[in-house]
Amino acid sequence: MANLLDIRRRIRSVKNTRQITKAMQMVSAAKLRRAQERAIQTRPFGQMITNILKSLVSRADIYDPATGEAHHPLLVRREEKTVLLIVVSGEKGLAGAFNSNILKAALRFIETKQGKNVDLITVGRKARDFFRRRYPVVEGDTRKGPVQIVAEYVGLINRTQLSSANEISDKVCQLYAQGLVDSVYLVFNEFKSVISQRVVIDDVVPVAAIGETVHEVEEVVSEAERARRGEAALHAGVGLKPADTLEIDRRAAQFATAPVDYIYEESPEKLFSDLLPRYILTLIFRAMLESEAAEHAARMTAMDSATNNASDMIDGLTLQMNRVRQAKITKEIIEIVSGAAAAE
Repeated sequence: MANLLDIRRRIRSVKNTRQITKAMQMVSAAKLRRAQERAIQTRPFGQMITNILKSLVSRADIYDPATGEAHHPLLVRREEKTVLLIVVSGEKGLAGAFNSNILKAALRFIETKQGKNVDLITVGRKARDFFRRRYPVVEGDTRKGPVQIVAEYVGLINRTQLSSANEISDKVCQLYAQGLVDSVYLVFNEFKSVISQRVVIDDVVPVAAIGETVHEVEEVVSEAERARRGEAALHAGVGLKPADTLEIDRRAAQFATAPVDYIYEESPEKLFSDLLPRYILTLIFRAMLESEAAEHAARMTAMDSATNNASDMIDGLTLQMNRVRQAKITKEIIEIVSGAAAAE
C-alpha cells in the first residue's frame, strides 16, 4: 500500500490536472461562442447566392435544348471512375472522438468505392497525419495508387478565412473542369447546436440541385452522448438551444425570388457561370466553419468529462489517504498500549 506522502503527491498532481482541464473547457466554450457567431453571420451570404442562382436557372439556358448536356462544366455528369474526397478534421487533439469519427467515416466511404480511384484533399493536421501514414502523396501527374493524396491544408480550421476556403474551392473546380475527377464529396462534422453534431458526407460536384444538400452518409448520435454534451454545456455556461436566425433567414430567402424579370448587366448565362463556383465556395466555407464550432464543442465536452473524472479520482485518493492515516494512527496506539502492557 502507498504511504501518505505518495498519496498526497498524487492528489496534488490530479488537482493540477483538473485545473488545466477546467481552464481548457472554459477556453473552448468561449471559442465555441465566437465560432457559432461566425457561422450564423455567413448564412445570409450563402442564402443569397443560392437564391440568385435559382433565379438565374429559370432565366438562363444552362442545358442544351437539343442534347440535354450542361453548358457549365460543374453541372456535367460523368461515369464515376475517379472520386475526390475532401476530409475536414481538427488541428489538435483532446477533443474526444471528434477526429476519429471523421477519419473512420472517411475510411468507410473509401471502402465503398472499391474498384475506383480515390483522390484525397485533407484539411486539418489530424487528417493529414492520418492519411499520410496510409496513402502516398502525389507529385506531378503520375498516379501512385488507387488512393492518393492530391492536396493538404494545415492550420486553417482554427482561424477559418474565406480566402482559405477559396483556395480549396478553386482546386476542386479545376480538377473537375479538367475531367481529372468525376465526383466530389465532402466529409465534415455538421454543427447544429452544442448537443447536435454529426458526421456527414455531402455531394458537392456535380451540382444536382441548387440549395439542396444531399447527405451520402450521416452519423446518428446516441441519447446518452447528447445528454453528456448538454451537461458539459451547462457546466461551461453555454446555451443549449441554437441561435434564433429565423428572421435573418426569412429576409435572405426573399432576395431575388420576386416573380419579376430582371435586367442584368451581363447575360444570365454569364452570371450563372461566374456564380456557380462561388456556390461551391460557400459549401466548403460553411463546412469549415461548422467543423471549427463542432471541434470546440467536442473539446469542451471532453474536458468536462476529464474534470469530472479528476474530481472522482481526488475523492477516491482522499478516502484512501484517510484510511492509510487511520491505520497508521491505530498501529501507533497499539504499539504504545503493547509497550505499556509489557512494562507492567
